[in-house]
Amino acid sequence: MLRRTAVATSALLLGALLFTSCTGTSTTPGPTGAPDPNATLTVGLSLEPSNLDIRRTSGAALEQALIDNVYQGLVTRNGDDGNAIVPELATDWTISPDGLTYTFTLRQGVTFHDGTAMTADDVVTSLQTAKDDTTIQNSADLAGVASISSPDPTTVVVTLSQPNIDFLFALTGRAGLIFKNNDTTNFETTTNGTGPFTVSAWNTGQSLTLARNDSYWGDKAGVAEVVIDYIPDRTAAVNAAVNGDLDAALEVDPELQGQITGTGRFQIESGLTTDKGTLAFNNARAPLNDQRVREALRLAIDHQALIDTLGGGQPLYGPIPPLDPGYEDLSGSISYNPDRARELLAEAGAENLTLTLTIPSVYPSSIATFLVSSFADVGVTLKVSSVDFPTWLTSVYTNHDYDLSFVRHVEARDFGNFANPSYYFGYDNPKVQSLYAQSLATTDEQQSSDYLAEAARIVSDEDAADWLFLSTPLTAVANNVANFPKNSLNVRLPLAGVTVSSE
Repeated sequence: MLRRTAVATSALLLGALLFTSCTGTSTTPGPTGAPDPNATLTVGLSLEPSNLDIRRTSGAALEQALIDNVYQGLVTRNGDDGNAIVPELATDWTISPDGLTYTFTLRQGVTFHDGTAMTADDVVTSLQTAKDDTTIQNSADLAGVASISSPDPTTVVVTLSQPNIDFLFALTGRAGLIFKNNDTTNFETTTNGTGPFTVSAWNTGQSLTLARNDSYWGDKAGVAEVVIDYIPDRTAAVNAAVNGDLDAALEVDPELQGQITGTGRFQIESGLTTDKGTLAFNNARAPLNDQRVREALRLAIDHQALIDTLGGGQPLYGPIPPLDPGYEDLSGSISYNPDRARELLAEAGAENLTLTLTIPSVYPSSIATFLVSSFADVGVTLKVSSVDFPTWLTSVYTNHDYDLSFVRHVEARDFGNFANPSYYFGYDNPKVQSLYAQSLATTDEQQSSDYLAEAARIVSDEDAADWLFLSTPLTAVANNVANFPKNSLNVRLPLAGVTVSSE
C-alpha cells in the first residue's frame, strides 16, 4: 500500500471537486470467479474524518464511512433506488392516518459490537437523546417529536406534535442512529454500533479499517475486511489504482481516468448525487440584498463553459436536485446573458462593484478564476479569499461574514436551508417558509412535492443563490469487484454487499 500524508478536515458540506458529465457506465465484464469471503476490499477516498464521533462531529466523511457499515438506524435509504426508505433495525412500521404516530416493530437478535443485545430502551434513549441534546448532529430533525415510548419489548412508538412527511427520511440520518444506553465507549477513537462491520483500526492520516462482524443480525458482509485508504491528492489516487493498491477509487479526476482504464483492470461508473456546487449570495448584506445584483451575477456566468472547464458535471438551475422531492427542470428560468447583467447592475447603481468570494482552499482554483473572469466582463471586480475549512466554518457558516462563497452542499433534501432566515444564505421569504412548512405538514407525497417545487421556483426566481453545477463523480471499480454501490457515494458508501473474486 502506498504511504501518503493525508489532509484530515472536518468536512461539513465538503468534498474534493471531482466529477464528470458522463451518465453511462463502461461495458467491461463483471467478475467471472467465485467471491472470496476472506478477501480485503481496498477503497480510495479523498476526505478523512477528524474523529469517529458521528453524533457530535460534522463532516460528510463520517456518514460516508460509518452509516450502514458500522452504525444503523431503524430505517435507512437505498441510494441505488432513488433514496427509497427501507427497513434496517425496524422490520416494519405503520403511520397513523393523521401522520402523527409512527409505530416501529423492532428487529430481534440485534447485538452491538461489544456483544450487548439491542433493546427497545436503547432505541428510545437514542432517539430521545438526539432530540434533547443539541450538540448531536441533526438534532433539529427531531424537534417536532412529542413523545417516544416502548409499549412492549418489540415496539417503539414515536408521536409527532404535527405531521412531518420527511420524518422517516430524517431517521435515516445521524439523529436516527441507535446507540447502546449508557455506553462508555470513547466515540472519538472507537465505535460500538450494530452494523455489518466493526472498526478494527484507524491509522490517522492514512486509513480506516473495517472488519466483518460475524455476529451481525443480517447477511454477513461479502468480504472479511475493508480498508478505506485516504488519498487527498487526485494524481496519487489514480497512481494507487494503476499500481494495484486499490480495488475501487471514488471521485476520479476525469482527465486522469484514461490511466486507470488503460490498465484493463477497472470499469468506470458514473452515479447520481445530490451534491450541489453552490455559489452563495449573502442576501442580508448590501448590495446583494438587491435582487437585481444577484440576478446580474447569475446572468454573468456561462454555466456550461464552467462545467467544461472543470471537466464535467451537469447544469442545475435551482435548489432541488433530481433525486429529491420537488425537483423540476428550471433550465428555462435563466440563461447566460452578460449584456442584461450589465443593464441590471446599472439599474441598481452597482457599476464598478467590488465583491469578495470566500472559498475553502480544498476546491480547485479554476472555480474562482472562472468567476473572476466572468464578473470582470460585466464590470464587477471579484476578490478571492481562499481559506481553510475551519476558517470558512467560522467566518461564513457561523458569523455570516462574507459577500459570496462557494461550497458543495452534498446533503439530500436540504431545501429547508432556504426556508431558514438564520442560515448563512441570509434569505428570508415568508412565502417560501410557508410552502416549506406545508410540504412537511401534508401526508400526501405528491402534494408535498408540489409545494416544494413552487417554493424552489421562487428561490430561483429571486436568485437567492446560484447553482454552478450538479456533481456526477466517477468511480473506478476493479473488474473482480461486484455489487459496488453507484449513487450518492459522497455521503453514503454501504459496502456489506460488495464481493471480491479471485479473478
